[in-house]
Amino acid sequence: MSHNNQKKIAVINDFSGFGRCSIAVALPIISTLKIQCCPLPTSIFSNHTGFDSFFFDDYTDKMPLYINEWKKLGLQFDGITSGFLGSKKQIEIVTQFFKDFKTKENIIIVDPVMGDYGKIYATYTKEMCEEMKKLVQYADIITPNITELCILTDTPYQEKWKISELEKMTEELAEKGPEKIVVTGIVQKEFIANFCYEKGKSPKILRCHRVGTQRSGTGDVFSSIIAADAVNQVPFDKSVKKASNFIKKCILKSIEMDIPVTDGVCFEELLQTLKV
Repeated sequence: MSHNNQKKIAVINDFSGFGRCSIAVALPIISTLKIQCCPLPTSIFSNHTGFDSFFFDDYTDKMPLYINEWKKLGLQFDGITSGFLGSKKQIEIVTQFFKDFKTKENIIIVDPVMGDYGKIYATYTKEMCEEMKKLVQYADIITPNITELCILTDTPYQEKWKISELEKMTEELAEKGPEKIVVTGIVQKEFIANFCYEKGKSPKILRCHRVGTQRSGTGDVFSSIIAADAVNQVPFDKSVKKASNFIKKCILKSIEMDIPVTDGVCFEELLQTLKV
């Protein structure tokens, strides 16, 4: 009896019981897109760190034991995706996971969550950034924001970028491994733009109108759709448009329902609009 008769994506991320982010977002979205979502938790939160108070349990030491049980079952994954990683040790564990479960057919998607607005996150260190540079070499697709693109390419951060500069940075990064790169959340006046790079194709800028304010978990919504679409063989630029438009609709619905910004986007109201 095989456990591998259905498409599966392994999702390596933390789990937050409240606040709509990470695994709690990936599970319903990937499932809606007709792929089995198999979470590998890096840590457990009662609610995410954007709140004043939260419970936290580090899962680092338990991850190898958890992974070994998957190996016993002979699990094979059509996709593997990683999100926020909390330590150098976790990045090392994920690197080994990629080595153990990578095949010629499957797709690795890395969201290199390290910082925003020109600064690395408080929990991150320069050493972890160096490890993340190594991790993205295993990826087929990566989804950095501008800050993370700068970190990965050792480029000084600035507020505004020319298309030619973005193209040079993504080409440099693609030489190290990733076939596809989407640079997310580029602010262009009343628009939010994503810069899409695919090896062998002309890059594209895909824009949609800005609405509301930035909310927790939107990056997880985005990367979950990108991952599921990649496994379902949806063209990359079409997938990026789909993810951006879905997030925009979710933000508008959240504003309509008076959902606090900390609580993320109420994507549950619109899940039925997501199609393979």
